[in-house]
Amino acid sequence: MGVQREAKAQVVQEVAERLTGSAAAVVTDYRGLNVAEVTELRKRLREAGVEYRVVKNTLCRLAVDRIKEQVDLEPLKAYLTGPTAIAFSKDDPVAPAKILNDFARTYKALELKGGVVEGRVVSAQDVVNLASLPSREGLLAMLLSVLQAPIRNFAYAVKQVAEQKGGAGE
Repeated sequence: MGVQREAKAQVVQEVAERLTGSAAAVVTDYRGLNVAEVTELRKRLREAGVEYRVVKNTLCRLAVDRIKEQVDLEPLKAYLTGPTAIAFSKDDPVAPAKILNDFARTYKALELKGGVVEGRVVSAQDVVNLASLPSREGLLAMLLSVLQAPIRNFAYAVKQVAEQKGGAGE
Protein backbone atom coordinates (compact mmCIF):
# COMPACT_ATOMS: atom_id res chain seq x y z
CA MET A 1 0.00 0.00 0.00
CA GLY A 2 2.93 2.34 0.69
CA VAL A 3 4.18 2.01 -2.89
CA GLN A 4 0.84 3.17 -4.27
CA ARG A 5 0.78 6.10 -1.89
CA GLU A 6 4.28 7.15 -3.00
CA ALA A 7 3.30 6.82 -6.67
CA LYS A 8 0.24 9.02 -6.10
CA ALA A 9 2.31 11.58 -4.20
CA GLN A 10 4.72 11.64 -7.15
CA VAL A 11 1.84 12.27 -9.59
CA VAL A 12 0.51 15.08 -7.37
CA GLN A 13 3.99 16.66 -7.30
CA GLU A 14 4.37 16.40 -11.11
CA VAL A 15 0.95 17.91 -11.78
CA ALA A 16 1.63 20.72 -9.30
CA GLU A 17 4.96 21.49 -11.02
CA ARG A 18 3.35 21.48 -14.45
CA LEU A 19 0.51 23.74 -13.36
CA THR A 20 2.94 26.32 -11.96
CA GLY A 21 5.56 25.96 -14.72
CA SER A 22 3.28 26.00 -17.76
CA ALA A 23 2.24 28.94 -19.87
CA ALA A 24 -1.08 27.15 -20.40
CA ALA A 25 -2.90 24.04 -19.24
CA VAL A 26 -6.17 23.09 -20.93
CA VAL A 27 -8.53 20.68 -19.18
CA THR A 28 -10.52 18.34 -21.45
CA ASP A 29 -13.05 15.54 -21.23
CA TYR A 30 -11.93 12.85 -23.66
CA ARG A 31 -14.89 10.51 -23.07
CA GLY A 32 -16.10 9.06 -26.37
CA LEU A 33 -12.80 9.23 -28.24
CA ASN A 34 -11.44 5.90 -29.43
CA VAL A 35 -7.79 4.88 -29.16
CA ALA A 36 -6.93 5.96 -32.72
CA GLU A 37 -8.42 9.42 -32.15
CA VAL A 38 -6.60 9.91 -28.84
CA THR A 39 -3.37 8.75 -30.50
CA GLU A 40 -3.86 11.28 -33.31
CA LEU A 41 -4.55 14.03 -30.76
CA ARG A 42 -1.45 13.15 -28.74
CA LYS A 43 0.64 13.16 -31.93
CA ARG A 44 -0.57 16.65 -32.91
CA LEU A 45 0.06 17.99 -29.41
CA ARG A 46 3.51 16.37 -29.16
CA GLU A 47 4.55 17.98 -32.47
CA ALA A 48 3.71 21.37 -30.94
CA GLY A 49 5.65 20.63 -27.75
CA VAL A 50 2.53 20.09 -25.64
CA GLU A 51 2.20 17.26 -23.12
CA TYR A 52 -1.24 15.61 -22.90
CA ARG A 53 -1.81 13.65 -19.73
CA VAL A 54 -4.78 11.81 -18.21
CA VAL A 55 -5.02 12.80 -14.55
CA LYS A 56 -7.23 11.54 -11.77
CA ASN A 57 -9.44 14.36 -10.54
CA THR A 58 -8.64 13.71 -6.88
CA LEU A 59 -4.89 13.88 -7.51
CA CYS A 60 -5.29 17.07 -9.55
CA ARG A 61 -7.30 18.67 -6.74
CA LEU A 62 -4.53 17.75 -4.31
CA ALA A 63 -2.00 19.35 -6.67
CA VAL A 64 -4.09 22.55 -6.76
CA ASP A 65 -4.15 22.54 -2.96
CA ARG A 66 -0.38 21.98 -2.81
CA ILE A 67 0.38 25.11 -4.89
CA LYS A 68 -2.30 27.26 -3.24
CA GLU A 69 0.27 29.59 -1.66
CA GLN A 70 2.10 30.18 -4.98
CA VAL A 71 -0.89 30.43 -7.31
CA ASP A 72 -4.59 30.41 -6.48
CA LEU A 73 -6.12 27.89 -8.90
CA GLU A 74 -9.05 26.98 -6.66
CA PRO A 75 -11.64 27.70 -9.42
CA LEU A 76 -9.94 25.02 -11.55
CA LYS A 77 -11.45 22.38 -9.27
CA ALA A 78 -14.87 23.05 -10.82
CA TYR A 79 -13.57 21.62 -14.12
CA LEU A 80 -12.24 18.43 -12.52
CA THR A 81 -15.23 16.17 -13.02
CA GLY A 82 -15.60 13.08 -15.19
CA PRO A 83 -12.70 11.71 -17.23
CA THR A 84 -10.05 14.43 -17.28
CA ALA A 85 -6.97 14.94 -19.40
CA ILE A 86 -4.81 18.05 -19.28
CA ALA A 87 -2.65 19.51 -22.05
CA PHE A 88 0.39 21.33 -20.63
CA SER A 89 2.43 23.81 -22.68
CA LYS A 90 5.57 25.32 -21.18
CA ASP A 91 6.20 28.04 -23.76
CA ASP A 92 3.24 28.77 -26.03
CA PRO A 93 -0.10 29.50 -24.32
CA VAL A 94 -1.98 29.45 -27.65
CA ALA A 95 -0.74 26.09 -29.00
CA PRO A 96 -2.76 23.70 -26.80
CA ALA A 97 -5.90 25.81 -27.11
CA LYS A 98 -5.60 25.98 -30.90
CA ILE A 99 -4.89 22.26 -31.38
CA LEU A 100 -7.56 21.09 -28.94
CA ASN A 101 -10.17 23.48 -30.32
CA ASP A 102 -9.50 22.35 -33.91
CA PHE A 103 -9.63 18.71 -32.82
CA ALA A 104 -12.88 19.29 -30.89
CA ARG A 105 -14.48 20.78 -34.01
CA THR A 106 -13.65 17.60 -35.95
CA TYR A 107 -14.32 15.11 -33.14
CA LYS A 108 -17.35 16.27 -31.18
CA ALA A 109 -16.59 13.78 -28.36
CA LEU A 110 -13.68 15.93 -27.11
CA GLU A 111 -14.97 18.59 -24.73
CA LEU A 112 -12.97 21.59 -23.57
CA LYS A 113 -13.74 22.24 -19.90
CA GLY A 114 -11.47 25.18 -19.08
CA GLY A 115 -7.89 25.69 -18.09
CA VAL A 116 -5.10 27.84 -16.76
CA VAL A 117 -3.40 30.52 -18.86
CA GLU A 118 -0.46 32.45 -17.41
CA GLY A 119 -1.53 31.51 -13.86
CA ARG A 120 -5.18 32.51 -14.30
CA VAL A 121 -8.10 30.05 -14.45
CA VAL A 122 -10.15 30.46 -17.63
CA SER A 123 -13.43 28.99 -18.88
CA ALA A 124 -13.96 26.81 -21.94
CA GLN A 125 -15.14 29.88 -23.89
CA ASP A 126 -11.93 31.70 -22.98
CA VAL A 127 -9.95 28.73 -24.32
CA VAL A 128 -11.91 28.91 -27.59
CA ASN A 129 -11.25 32.67 -27.78
CA LEU A 130 -7.56 32.07 -27.15
CA ALA A 131 -7.53 29.49 -29.95
CA SER A 132 -8.83 32.09 -32.38
CA LEU A 133 -5.76 34.29 -31.84
CA PRO A 134 -3.03 34.14 -34.47
CA SER A 135 0.10 32.18 -33.63
CA ARG A 136 3.18 33.90 -32.20
CA GLU A 137 4.78 33.89 -35.66
CA GLY A 138 1.63 35.39 -37.17
CA LEU A 139 1.56 38.15 -34.57
CA LEU A 140 5.24 38.93 -35.17
CA ALA A 141 4.61 39.10 -38.94
CA MET A 142 1.72 41.52 -38.34
CA LEU A 143 3.90 43.67 -36.09
CA LEU A 144 6.70 43.72 -38.64
CA SER A 145 4.26 44.74 -41.36
CA VAL A 146 2.94 47.58 -39.21
CA LEU A 147 6.47 48.78 -38.44
CA GLN A 148 7.49 48.66 -42.12
CA ALA A 149 4.39 50.46 -43.42
CA PRO A 150 5.50 54.06 -42.63
CA ILE A 151 8.92 53.53 -44.22
CA ARG A 152 7.35 51.88 -47.27
CA ASN A 153 4.83 54.72 -47.64
CA PHE A 154 7.56 57.35 -47.28
CA ALA A 155 9.71 55.62 -49.91
CA TYR A 156 6.72 55.43 -52.26
CA ALA A 157 5.98 59.16 -51.76
CA VAL A 158 9.64 60.09 -52.44
CA LYS A 159 9.60 57.97 -55.58
CA GLN A 160 6.41 59.67 -56.80
CA VAL A 161 7.86 63.13 -56.19
CA ALA A 162 11.08 62.17 -58.00
CA GLU A 163 9.12 60.85 -60.97
CA GLN A 164 7.03 64.04 -61.16
CA LYS A 165 10.08 66.28 -60.98
CA GLY A 166 11.96 64.10 -63.48
CA GLY A 167 8.98 64.03 -65.87
CA ALA A 168 8.50 67.84 -65.75
CA GLY A 169 12.16 68.54 -66.70
CA GLU A 170 12.00 66.67 -69.99
